[in-house]
Amino acid sequence: MFSGFNKILKIILPKRLFYRALIIVAAPTILLQLIITIVFYDSIWIKANKNTTRSLVAQLKTIEEIYKNDKKNLDFFTDSYKNNFNFEIGINQNEFPQISGERKFSPMDRSLRRELKSVFGNNNYWFSTSKFKKAVEIKIKSEKDVIEFLVPKEMVSTSSVRLFVLWTTLPSIVLIVIALIFLKNQTRPLVKLAKAAERFGKGDYVNDFRPSGAQEIRKAAYEFDRMAKRINRHLNQRSEMLSGISHDLRTPLTRLKLQLAMLSQKDLSKNMSKDIDEMEKMLNDYLQFAKTQAQETTIDINLNSLFDEIYKNFNNDNLRINNSEVIIIKGRPVALKRSFENVIQNGLTYGKKVFVNLQKFSNRAMIIIDDDGPGIPEDQFKNVFKPFFRLDKSRSLNKSGVGLGLAIVEDIINSHGGNIQLGKSQFSGLQVKISLPF
Repeated sequence: MFSGFNKILKIILPKRLFYRALIIVAAPTILLQLIITIVFYDSIWIKANKNTTRSLVAQLKTIEEIYKNDKKNLDFFTDSYKNNFNFEIGINQNEFPQISGERKFSPMDRSLRRELKSVFGNNNYWFSTSKFKKAVEIKIKSEKDVIEFLVPKEMVSTSSVRLFVLWTTLPSIVLIVIALIFLKNQTRPLVKLAKAAERFGKGDYVNDFRPSGAQEIRKAAYEFDRMAKRINRHLNQRSEMLSGISHDLRTPLTRLKLQLAMLSQKDLSKNMSKDIDEMEKMLNDYLQFAKTQAQETTIDINLNSLFDEIYKNFNNDNLRINNSEVIIIKGRPVALKRSFENVIQNGLTYGKKVFVNLQKFSNRAMIIIDDDGPGIPEDQFKNVFKPFFRLDKSRSLNKSGVGLGLAIVEDIINSHGGNIQLGKSQFSGLQVKISLPF
């Protein structure tokens, strides 16, 4: 029972911390205001209004009875009411109104109707509380005559209701506005921390982040900043170490090449040179994989222009790119270009034609790359993204490499907040779907 109620609450309640905190602050204030208003309306205002209306109707009944019994002194009596109670009284033999002037949902009209009906009976009274701004018009049928009254509204309803509502509503609104300002200031550091974590997760270097807000939020932000700096320092050390290894290894490889060139046995020299070239390519692949987290500024990228540049670089008529729709995303252009070129190069290497289609959705860009090569078995889709994994059958993604091509691509795409999926192409080859957020 409680688990179902909790699920309903999770669906109904807002997801953001700012709005949840606002409910915590505003709900008790609004609830308290409603309780005070209901209690006042039920126990004070209705009773006071009922007594006021009953007193007025009793006076109207008294005037009617005096008119019936003593018409000689009627002028003196009406003048006295006019001077002392601010009543306007008129007697005529006009036709009694048939259309009601009451308002159905007005508490004032409802109270006045109840008292008039109990004293004068049905169809013997008529009133309108909306015809005049500060007065209520009441008509009473007395035998063949109609007695008309204009009485102040204060004698029907107390005038302090609006003032009471104003004084209960205005402070609540002021308090909620103040709470909004404070909550905004308190949640802003959390939003900044979340954005900084999102940027860092996508591979950006967060150097302009400063902890702010409450002590707990500052503590979390400070620890995040320390963690980011440790990770960046580790990545830089790895890149520097591999760069040093590359420099140290290339020097003896170069010497070996020179020595092989001087050998008299050309067949042996040629075979050993191929091995050295392969070692150099393997070393370059290692370095490329290690530098996928290389420092690069995130900017707005026009995917259409990026793929136009890729097309010019390949200069291959077997590459078809459909990029008619303009797509702008945020990312690191060099890294993305490297990943796209890697996938396209695989398609051109192991197939005849490669087809690239760019699609734009509400919040993501989709890049679909199809080829007509031998493809990859479905049970190997996950394995090909593992570093140093190589296929021995049908299609090797790195004939002379070490199996880092798609591992580098996946690492770059994931660092941009996107994802990559493999599937069966309509051209009987491999289909690579890459989605990236705007």
